[in-house]
Amino acid sequence: MPVFADVDTGVDDALALAYLLASQDAELVGIASTAGNVPVQQVCTNNLGLLELCGVTGIPVSKGAEQPLRIPLRTAEDTHGLQGLGYAQLPSSDRMLTAHDSAQAWVRAAHAYPGELIGLAVGPLTNLALAMRAEPGLPKLLRRLVIMGGAFDYRGNTTPVSEWNISVDPEAAAEVFGAWGAAWGLDEPTHVPIVLGLNLTENVAMTPALLSRLAAAADSESPTMSVLDDRGTLSMAANPLIRVLEDALRFYFEFHFDTGDGYLAHLHDPLAAAVALNPDLVQYRQSTVDVELTGTLTRGMTVADWRGHWGRQPNALVGVDVDPAAFFDRFIDRVGSFAKSLHPTSHS
Repeated sequence: MPVFADVDTGVDDALALAYLLASQDAELVGIASTAGNVPVQQVCTNNLGLLELCGVTGIPVSKGAEQPLRIPLRTAEDTHGLQGLGYAQLPSSDRMLTAHDSAQAWVRAAHAYPGELIGLAVGPLTNLALAMRAEPGLPKLLRRLVIMGGAFDYRGNTTPVSEWNISVDPEAAAEVFGAWGAAWGLDEPTHVPIVLGLNLTENVAMTPALLSRLAAAADSESPTMSVLDDRGTLSMAANPLIRVLEDALRFYFEFHFDTGDGYLAHLHDPLAAAVALNPDLVQYRQSTVDVELTGTLTRGMTVADWRGHWGRQPNALVGVDVDPAAFFDRFIDRVGSFAKSLHPTSHS
């Protein structure tokens, strides 16, 4: 399945990309870099470095907009580290970015794989909004779109009601949801984005025990992390990919611990990557979704009209239930095997 991934590569984006690279049923045909967790140039560097680490060639990486559509950029180095990947160090790369930007990359990929392309958007929706302006027919060209964003009948993680990706560029999110609704006439079959909000993704929590399972699957065991460890303790794993993931996730564990969530990490974006390939991992409820842009306290809130008060066409399948154990079995099997295949002789 051809997949185009739009990412603002922090920790969980990197794990999502690793999952796609590890999935034999997916062909990653392009990566769009979006400003979000860190500035867009750092996102580009992270994406190129991750491909270098994984020894993967031929996947074009594009640079997206440096700012949201109408407001200044906010970034999240407190959550993801100064370079976006916590304590991890990626190899440097002399790989080049595409000459065209991320919005054009979306359009090119959709035209290259009409009716086949699976779009995955796990950062702010700036690039996707710009792509839809350039090609209003984009919704009809995609086979499927999965968006990680929002919080439905659930608290936010950036404001009391707003999730990070939507909050960074609410105008872009509103434009995407609006454009998607307008793309379909009343008589056409519904084909709407799958939207995974915090109400769903916060159920998928990576723990030190699960991370040890991943390392074991790659034949690269290292000591199980603990909240008692010194901050910033680096991975002892012999496998370079496992080492990067452990060093990134330790920072993420520490952040979640400091915000009262426990010594764990919510894997928002890897869940979205898994759902892009296997939608049946999640249960959904169809709704019309819009984004609040003017509320004094509620700007960036995703609002789902469950009962049809607005009288508008449904424009989203909102994820409402997931089996975390089934997801982690799949994630550990795929990424562990992939890491092992990259470095089959690495034993600690």
